[in-house]
Amino acid sequence: MKPTLLAQTPSNFSSSLLAVFAVDSAEGKDAAPDVTLLTSDGALNEAAKVWLATGEFKAGLAETLLLHAPAGMKAERLLVIGLGKAKSLSVHEVRKGAGTAVRFAKPRGIREVAIVSPESTLDAKVTMRALVEGAVLADFEIDIYRSDRKDTSVSAVSVLVASKDSEVEAGFAEGVVIGEAQNFARSLVNEPGNVLTPTELGKRAKAMCDANGIACEVHSTAKMQELGMGAFLAVAQGSSEAPALIVMNYIPDYGEPEVAPAADAPVLALVGKGITFDTGGISIKPADNMDKMKYDMAGAAAMIGAMQVIAQLKPKVRVMSIVCSCENMPDGKAFKPGDVVTAMSGKTIEIMNTDATGAIGVALGKLNAGLFSNDDATVEKFMEGYGVAGEKFWRMPCTDDYREQIRSAIADIMNTGNSRYGGATTAAMFLKEFAGETPWIHLDIAGTAWLDENSAWMSKGPSGVAVRSIAEWVSSYSA
Repeated sequence: MKPTLLAQTPSNFSSSLLAVFAVDSAEGKDAAPDVTLLTSDGALNEAAKVWLATGEFKAGLAETLLLHAPAGMKAERLLVIGLGKAKSLSVHEVRKGAGTAVRFAKPRGIREVAIVSPESTLDAKVTMRALVEGAVLADFEIDIYRSDRKDTSVSAVSVLVASKDSEVEAGFAEGVVIGEAQNFARSLVNEPGNVLTPTELGKRAKAMCDANGIACEVHSTAKMQELGMGAFLAVAQGSSEAPALIVMNYIPDYGEPEVAPAADAPVLALVGKGITFDTGGISIKPADNMDKMKYDMAGAAAMIGAMQVIAQLKPKVRVMSIVCSCENMPDGKAFKPGDVVTAMSGKTIEIMNTDATGAIGVALGKLNAGLFSNDDATVEKFMEGYGVAGEKFWRMPCTDDYREQIRSAIADIMNTGNSRYGGATTAAMFLKEFAGETPWIHLDIAGTAWLDENSAWMSKGPSGVAVRSIAEWVSSYSA
């Protein structure tokens, strides 16, 4: 897809499909809908006026009204897309609305779409960014291996604004970068385990880094042995596929020496879980839905995608990203419940179960990802990004009184809790053991990394969740 930003009167723009947003301006619970188009283009409003007057279209979120050969306009079709109530309008509805426009066009063979940027009181830069993100994300499909696949992609999206300025142009450029990076992460997650092995994940991460000027090293077993990564190597030892240690370094260009960072300037570390297929190992998972366990590397994909954003938007903050990738398989060499392994830090771990659980999905469902941390200020800074990124995270408890649940009788810690209760928190407590005093956030995306159904604005399959939020969080530290 090629997005283009144009200063153009919508009614004078020739297009196969022109999309405009609408809201319900009615006040009160029982008030009849009062549909308002978010454009001051008189001819466009006049073309839709008679149809809106019928009351059939109520401007609910992602609700659509299609008009063919609209009077007084050069577009072949006019698509009115609802964004919900005017009083609750945010950039997140705009993102979904733009996605709805693209996904409406795809199955109808419409390859070129124009979207009227909404005229509202929302921040112009953030609104434009969200609109473009939504359009780019909507063009992603998961059926890449079908022999009879029909390419339904939208080749061009024109975003129409009354006038261009630096803020709008910056928002547009950022939206393209972030949308494409999130789709890149989704494409990694979508790959089957026999294609995206740990070695292949390393190759694709390296290729992304080379294309974007990021230093990247990819190591395997020998380096992990040298570093004493006994816990990770234990997970990898049941597979015939070699593990991969992917290290990506972003060092910003600060320009002149006088604007170089202070000695105490932060260095941000991003760590992504890269299990390219998780059978559960000896504690094997049920057969139902095991095919989805190719997405156990969604955390790694999010970090790789975020690094692509960081490289292109160039925040002035140092960032290192590390991905440990392997398969968790149950052959004769696999690690076993009851084994004791030694982590790189020297901590000993009693293996109670060789599988990781999806406990956060039980706790929060599929609408919010979990967030755990040892530092309130870091959480507050991360959560501030919601207004721009729009990804939902819910903070879960991770206090020291939970540590008893992972205390081992024969080693320093156990890798799971001593009961079935609070599984998401005990998993976070295990990770917290290795963070020490460093401010740390754990994003548990197991419940939100895969979408089971298509929506009006996004394909089912990998969501690419956390790419936008991580990139926004990193940017907030820019000098």
